[in-house]
Amino acid sequence: MVRESSINAQVSQIIYDARKEAGLTQQQLADLVGTTQSVIARLEDADYEGHSLSILARIAAALNQKVEIKMSPKEVA
Repeated sequence: MVRESSINAQVSQIIYDARKEAGLTQQQLADLVGTTQSVIARLEDADYEGHSLSILARIAAALNQKVEIKMSPKEVA
């Protein structure tokens, strides 16, 4: 559960950082993605658990970026 919370926080931070780097407000990004400002705000909330690949792909496309996903071995304690 902690790992899932960490992933949600990372995704939220990535969205926030990409938007800020592009110099966009939440409303401007929402307009580009075809959604509302409240959806962008929710996606940037570290506690939000509803991230989906489709919305991440739409955000990446709006920011002229791509989504990359990789799997790596778990760390052994």
